[in-house]
Amino acid sequence: MKYSLLFLVAFFFLLSGNAQPYDRDKINKKALQLFEQAYERAQDGNTASALGLLLQSVAVDPKFVDAYLALGNMYGKLKNYRTAIGHYEKAFALDSVYTLQDKLPYSVNLAGIGEFEKALAAVNELLEKKKPVNPLTLENLGKRKRAYEFAVDYARNNPEKNYVFAPRNMGDSINSAESEYFPCLTVDGKEFAFTRKLNNTNEDFFYSLKLNDSTWSRSKAMEGNVNTEQNEGAQNISQDGQWLVFTGCYRPDGVGGCDLYISYKTDKGWSEAINLGRGINTDQWDAQPCLSPDKRELYFVSRRFGGFGGSDIYVCRIQPNGKWGEPENLGAGVNTPGDEQCPFIHADNQTLYFTSSFWPGYGDEDLFYVRRQPNNYWTRPVNLGYPINTIDREGTLFIAADGKTAYYASDRADSKGGLDIYSFELRESVRPFKTLWVKGKVFDKKTNAVLTGTVELTDLASKTAITRVETNSNGEYMITLPVGKDYAFTVNRKGYLFYSENISLLSNSPDTVFEKNIALQPIEVNARVVLSNIFFDVNKAELKAESQAELDILVQLLLDNPAVKIEIGGHTDNVGKPAENLALSMNRAKAVVNYLVSKKVPVQRLTAKGYGETKPVGDNKTEAGRARNRRTEMKVIGR
Repeated sequence: MKYSLLFLVAFFFLLSGNAQPYDRDKINKKALQLFEQAYERAQDGNTASALGLLLQSVAVDPKFVDAYLALGNMYGKLKNYRTAIGHYEKAFALDSVYTLQDKLPYSVNLAGIGEFEKALAAVNELLEKKKPVNPLTLENLGKRKRAYEFAVDYARNNPEKNYVFAPRNMGDSINSAESEYFPCLTVDGKEFAFTRKLNNTNEDFFYSLKLNDSTWSRSKAMEGNVNTEQNEGAQNISQDGQWLVFTGCYRPDGVGGCDLYISYKTDKGWSEAINLGRGINTDQWDAQPCLSPDKRELYFVSRRFGGFGGSDIYVCRIQPNGKWGEPENLGAGVNTPGDEQCPFIHADNQTLYFTSSFWPGYGDEDLFYVRRQPNNYWTRPVNLGYPINTIDREGTLFIAADGKTAYYASDRADSKGGLDIYSFELRESVRPFKTLWVKGKVFDKKTNAVLTGTVELTDLASKTAITRVETNSNGEYMITLPVGKDYAFTVNRKGYLFYSENISLLSNSPDTVFEKNIALQPIEVNARVVLSNIFFDVNKAELKAESQAELDILVQLLLDNPAVKIEIGGHTDNVGKPAENLALSMNRAKAVVNYLVSKKVPVQRLTAKGYGETKPVGDNKTEAGRARNRRTEMKVIGR
């Protein structure tokens, strides 16, 4: 039925005085009869039959312009753009004046296959030769013209001639005759979760496990109590696979029509979902949640009052008391008077993808990304470009930790039924940062008892925390590591010395996961820790700026434990003269002490000691060993 009105317009153009170029007496009567029958079939919703009759009509009379136009319109609505273009061009060739008004739908079909320069030329021709009088038509024409101009300009400024958009169906293990959508993946790539619409009515959550590099297990419904007889949708699984957030609508415990819920993984499956409560949820529409990789931020979409218009993206942050704080609008740099939806924060915790109906693009809603800046602002939205964005409405996108493998739902020609989930390689220029991860356990060095604590990753260049996670009750943690930066990796727990390590991924990009089991030392006399993120230039004793992040952690440790006294020990390798090394190590230790004093730590609690090359911990015959020997240590000498 959705095609009948469109067909009716074409039909009345044939019968009205607007069809002046045609002499009705010269239209083959059999062709006209078939055309009229096609109209009736289209009105009844029988598109296939209508198309067949139209094809018969032009076969009887190959000069039947209106039949070609009707075929172009109908094939265009079926998104068979190339066939639609062929029929339009046949009509144009027969009469370029009468068909001028059809340059607009013709341009849409050209844009559908990425021929934006031709599409722009078509609308410009219409504007120059026969500018529409109807305000709505003129508005639509202007909208299309701006979209085509954007597309042409984007292609010129973002050449990626070798990029091939080739979505791959994820196969029978995940897709079925039902519709599958909202794909998401744990950071280790081992668990794939999605929504399936059963019997075209009930939405439930399913998952599949990675068996090897190319094979997934047969998907099955999530165990536990998260799936119900009601609809559960728009889910997002946390990067460690332990939390599941989703949208639930019209539930007995609901605050509004659609609310945000959370479920936790247990030994018996997923827990019964918990409404995230008032504040996060309102009496308006709240949906499409996404957790940051450290689970400290929750992004979602809301139509609540006070936004910029339409639907906006908000974020909530975990507070020191463990509860979610008040939602914050992401602001005018992201949100607009239009609709912003489908937020996805990548495992790098810096790149946010979303859809917008307002920012310049190709169609109704395009995919964009922004990157988080050190001041917690976001860069200006960047369109992902064609062919990821098209003239149609785009939806949720999920990108794996490798930064290049993307997943989305589509009803492409090889779909197994309804929407299927596909994977494809993302264009290089719009990728997030490739992200590795560290996992392990935290325990007491003396007793081996598991410990809860805070694991933090700090960008040494910007001195900002990238990720902060709490270990679970078993002392386990997982933290993401975007490549391309150098990090301070620290573990803290009250009553213990912090653990410190330097992870350099600025020029080194390994493909393997890091596994680090961390032994924390209780704060007691003679306990010591290497300060792995204290940096000096060669043969210099001035602290480098990258040292500040770790020094500030040491300051906080001393302020939290006012009775503790420490020694800062400087150490070198054996390159150079021993006396010079001894002096250098002493001066470096003093530089650290001076920094602590400048931060209000009483000097009476601090001792600087230089050891030179006398206490090696590595082999001075190798560069790796010498690097270990060049270190700054902190030792507890009183409490």
